[in-house]
Amino acid sequence: NYHLLTSLSQAINQVSASRQKHTLPDLTYDYGALEPHICAEIMQLHHSKHHATYVNNLNVTEEKYKEALAKGDVTAQVALQPALKFNGGGHINHTIFWTNLSPNGGGEPQGELMEAIKRDFGSFQTMKEKMSAATVAVQGSGWGWLGYDKDGGRLRIAACANQDPLQGTTGLIPLLGIDVWEHAYYLQYKNVRPDYVKAIWNAINWDNVSERLQAAKM
Repeated sequence: NYHLLTSLSQAINQVSASRQKHTLPDLTYDYGALEPHICAEIMQLHHSKHHATYVNNLNVTEEKYKEALAKGDVTAQVALQPALKFNGGGHINHTIFWTNLSPNGGGEPQGELMEAIKRDFGSFQTMKEKMSAATVAVQGSGWGWLGYDKDGGRLRIAACANQDPLQGTTGLIPLLGIDVWEHAYYLQYKNVRPDYVKAIWNAINWDNVSERLQAAKM
């Protein structure tokens, strides 16, 4: 019985440990489904290689962080913060990004989201232009975002460097993100970032963005 209990407890520990691990989310569409706006090769590399690397590195960093916490090693905890922010942000950002895109995307949002856009930006076209400009203007690598300011009850546009997560660094709740790391577009658009940003609007899943706004308001 003792051996049974020991092996059972070990099995439970293994399950709980594996549950805490972050995993690469599956896409709800094929890698080629967003063509011609984003080619299959970019999607495959971006999802199965780049996002997977953030997930793996986040898990490794969290393990080290747990060890540092257990030892009460504050110096090690502080030293691990940049890796947590970078890989954690990369995982958070890309998990949102894949759902923001759809083979049936594009067009204009409907209902409450459209009303909020018109209220806060004047028109959908103005919001698109402002978000595109902010996204194209990101220096080096980063993201352009449409976020929800819960305190002010309004939509805002923001840009974040590297993989800095929007909510963790600005307090805005992310609704729509455009990735402007070169790995997101270079194979297809080379160094012409504005063409990529213009094209990606044809793949935006406005239903997903609307759902995120509803959830943010709760």
